[in-house]
Amino acid sequence: MKIATMVAHMLARVTGLTQIVLGLVIWIFDPDAVIPVHIAVGLALVLSLWTLAFLAAAAGVSRGLVILAVFWGFLAPALGLTQGQLLVGDAHWVIQVVHLLVGLGAIGLAGTLAARIKRATGPALQEATK
Repeated sequence: MKIATMVAHMLARVTGLTQIVLGLVIWIFDPDAVIPVHIAVGLALVLSLWTLAFLAAAAGVSRGLVILAVFWGFLAPALGLTQGQLLVGDAHWVIQVVHLLVGLGAIGLAGTLAARIKRATGPALQEATK
């Protein structure tokens, strides 16, 4: 569980940083060719978040936090894939900022889950290795 958590957390961090950079490129320069890459990397971020949620559930982490992470994993792409139709016009930047905040929330949730898994499994792993 320790290695799976570390890999999923690292994947969430790398894909999260990549998403921020790609999102800024899309926001500033508006290159349509980058959008499919942003969507694919976002999927990897969501899958790593869900992996951490699964591992957290197995480690006995708070059920509420696990459910929040699963819900957030649905929210981020749903918002991202529909944002073009939301608040079209001068106020569209509001949706873009909300999408950024939801993405940052996914990255933060991944980190929180990884820390909680480590805390929940730490003593058990120490006992098992004695």
